[in-house]
Amino acid sequence: MRVIKWEPFRDVDDIFDRFFSEAMRGLPRQYAGARQSAYDWAPLADVTETEGEYLIKAELPEVRKEDLSITVQDGVLMLSGERKQEKREDSEKSHRVERFYGTFARRFSLPENADEQAIRAESKDGVLLIHIPKQKVVQPQPRQIAVQ
Repeated sequence: MRVIKWEPFRDVDDIFDRFFSEAMRGLPRQYAGARQSAYDWAPLADVTETEGEYLIKAELPEVRKEDLSITVQDGVLMLSGERKQEKREDSEKSHRVERFYGTFARRFSLPENADEQAIRAESKDGVLLIHIPKQKVVQPQPRQIAVQ
């Protein structure tokens, strides 16, 4: 008779992996029709605001700047690119792969006071920082109209 060590959470992990892994990936490509997206994943991002600018911090470890694209059009900032999966040797066996690979995209609606022409981006320690300066919005002053 063989004694097997009972691990109560192993079964929970198996159930989680089987049923919820697709949900955690943001729906795989076979469900892309329901989501209307051709992207494999979307990076996590924080958006903060100071007195002088808005700041988007997107987690993009192992994404080279050559594989990134940032565009602004009609008040929408689009961040897109690709994280390429590293080559593995034939002798190397993966037990679990939880990181996301493939193409990604995120869209951010910009507020009216965002200066689209002065947006700049930098990458530091796997985090992409997108600085969006604010510009003064001039409120039109009411003017009196004389009746003729």
